[in-house]
Amino acid sequence: MVSQIASIKPVYKIAAIPGDGIGAEVTNAALKALDTLSQSSDAFALNVNTLDWSSANYLTRGWYMPPDTWEDELKKHDAIYFGAVGWPTVPDHISLWGMMLPIRNSMNQYVNVRPTRVMRGTKAPLSQLDAKPSDLDWVIIRENSEGEYAGQGGTTHGHANYAVATEVAIFTRVGIERIMRFAFETAKSRPRKKLTMVTKSNAQRHGMVLWDKVFHMVAKEYEGVVESDKMLVDAMTVRMVNKPESLDTIVATNLHADILSDLAAALAGSIGIAPSSNLDPTRSCPSMFEPIHGSAPDIAGKGICNPVGAFWSAAEMVRWLGQGKLDQVADQFMEAIENVTGDPKTRTGDMGGQAKTDEVTDAICREIERICHRG
Repeated sequence: MVSQIASIKPVYKIAAIPGDGIGAEVTNAALKALDTLSQSSDAFALNVNTLDWSSANYLTRGWYMPPDTWEDELKKHDAIYFGAVGWPTVPDHISLWGMMLPIRNSMNQYVNVRPTRVMRGTKAPLSQLDAKPSDLDWVIIRENSEGEYAGQGGTTHGHANYAVATEVAIFTRVGIERIMRFAFETAKSRPRKKLTMVTKSNAQRHGMVLWDKVFHMVAKEYEGVVESDKMLVDAMTVRMVNKPESLDTIVATNLHADILSDLAAALAGSIGIAPSSNLDPTRSCPSMFEPIHGSAPDIAGKGICNPVGAFWSAAEMVRWLGQGKLDQVADQFMEAIENVTGDPKTRTGDMGGQAKTDEVTDAICREIERICHRG
């Protein structure tokens, strides 16, 4: 009886929100890969609950998520897998504030983690500047709950030619300190143990100055353990292009990190390969995992979107769920991903190939099975 109990796989409950456009396509691809991974491994199993909270349904019923019940629905799960939201028939601020930002805020997902590296087979723009693939191996830590994305502000006389709109950037010492500590701990866990903080305190003299103050305060606790420095955001864009090898772990505000992480993905070769994790480090709420490429209406339904960012996000979800116990499985998943990107026959158009989404997905599933069963 004891051996039978010990052999039972832990089952994790996942809320899958495909969303719009290619979000649904890459979510299907990621779930297929995850199913193959769980079937090929003795380490875990998934119970997936798909929630159809799309823009098409919004236009029909007037809401993205069920009013008054969506928070309780999501909290039943161990993690959330998200595809993308946004469609031309719905203004972007409605789709974003109708789903993505409420989930991040209500689920206490105050950390956004965006790893970046040049994957095998990727033609990175930085290679044209004599940079080596190993020069671009970054983790961007984005504050995920404050700044310009806090939703503070308003519009008066909106229909007049003297309309006034304010967008209030909110920065609290609590919010800054907790993201700094997460960033320093992340840097401490990486081989180079280096952290760069990005701000704009020369022009934004209140909130950004508080960011500087808290950063230097926390940095003192890591002296001799983590090497740290500070950059202004405009200068940071230049450094990312000209001296990528000088960077490792990066921490920045909600807005700045949002922009810099897209630049990082482009420098690494394609926004289609970039993952992200929206984390509640306290684990009191489910964390959410998503590729960063958006819904891409221009290529939706053509079967040509790149599912690699979705696969990488799924691997990060497995790693987070396991809390150290599934690292080997996540590493096998990442090995399979890089083996597929390394093969010219299984690269999508954005990576210089001609493969369809389904072809890449089938290839990743075969590679997962091969790696997990090689003994």
